[in-house]
Amino acid sequence: MTDLPKQYAWLETEPGPRILVEALKIYGTIEKPGEGSNPSILAWAKITGLDRIYKNDATAWCGLWMAYVALQAGWDVPMNPLGARNWLRFGVPQQEPALGDVLVFWRGASSGFNGHVGLYVGEDAQAFHVLGGNQSDRVMIKRIAKNRLLGCRRCPWRINQPAAVRPVVLAANGALSNNEA
Repeated sequence: MTDLPKQYAWLETEPGPRILVEALKIYGTIEKPGEGSNPSILAWAKITGLDRIYKNDATAWCGLWMAYVALQAGWDVPMNPLGARNWLRFGVPQQEPALGDVLVFWRGASSGFNGHVGLYVGEDAQAFHVLGGNQSDRVMIKRIAKNRLLGCRRCPWRINQPAAVRPVVLAANGALSNNEA
């Protein structure tokens, strides 16, 4: 794992939820610029069984990243997990996001097809702080405006929800993301 920015260093000692722990293991993975693809991203496609349709990292990969992380954490993924908006069918809907929840955002237009998916690590007054893949072509944390949120989904805990699943208030550091691809 690449070093997290100072504001998020506390995540290195978080005990869970497991989906977040698994996501942090691949923090810093970068898309290969130009021709070719990062072998790690292509390996995620193979592990998730999406390698027949996902061929290179020039294609949006936030849904692929989410599928890989969810499977590593032991969760099932929705049909066509490459489509970010399909993650609105994952887990259990929530009104208020908490640590490790799956957040789905619109891109382009709220009524359109494009979207973005990532994990909640916190929030400030304007934005959610989202750990995701294909955010500036890498796995990183970005601030995404709250008014772009389409839905929040929580892992479908089979026994007890981990105590670490809680709202997290953070400082509003950094610019808002306008386009995660």
